[in-house]
Amino acid sequence: MDQPLLTRDRSALPAQAEGLNAYVGEDGVAVLEFARPHRRNAVTLAVWQALPKVLEQLAGHPGVRVLLLTGAGNTFSAGADIAELSEVYGDPDRAEAYHATNVAAEEALAAFPHPTLAVVHGACVGGGCQLAVACDLRFVAEDARLGITPAKLGVVYPAVPTVRLARLIGPARAKYLLFSGELVAGRDALPLGLAERVLPDAELDAAALDFARLLTRRSAQTVGAAKAVLDAPPERADEVLAPWLLRAREGSDVREGLAAFLEGRPARF
Repeated sequence: MDQPLLTRDRSALPAQAEGLNAYVGEDGVAVLEFARPHRRNAVTLAVWQALPKVLEQLAGHPGVRVLLLTGAGNTFSAGADIAELSEVYGDPDRAEAYHATNVAAEEALAAFPHPTLAVVHGACVGGGCQLAVACDLRFVAEDARLGITPAKLGVVYPAVPTVRLARLIGPARAKYLLFSGELVAGRDALPLGLAERVLPDAELDAAALDFARLLTRRSAQTVGAAKAVLDAPPERADEVLAPWLLRAREGSDVREGLAAFLEGRPARF
């Protein structure tokens, strides 16, 4: 059977947890894949725990410029493993620690130093949607299904992902999703604010990979500065931007970009 497009011709990093695969390629694109298709890529505690370390490895890998987050078997992730969650909630201390681990994984993804893009096929529910929302961008299949479902379980959704969701789509739409726990179709994710592009399922991976490769040809300095400022509280924007402005004055990206424009050639950042 052919290797899926997003992981084809890439080198696998050593696995840190069963059900989580990481790949790097010579094109500057790394891929992080949830890989429990028999359980619709439900995220186990071991995967939540492994995510920060894997993200740190990918961030430090030479040449990585963009990260794609996806799932095996044409499903992004159905969320937390409910059987495991049921056991966790048998002990209040374990439940608290579990949610702290979820939030730490989400924060590690949000803090990844390069652009992150969730490539969403099939179910993107609960903790899976939490991680997709923590990415910079989301490319979504028309027939995908997205939602955050703690209200169906009696679970109190942590503050960090609640605020992040509201920042992305607005408080009223966040309330709509969190109050109802209902799933929305991928084709409705764009007007809702949960997607930046919505495409037919068969076209999604190629479009996401093309866009990721486009980003590798842009200035990491410009992209990094924009990401840092837009992720910071508005009142800290000038403070966050200051070191990037210094780097721009002292670095080579601006000189290369201007020279390339004047010479009519692609910039080599």
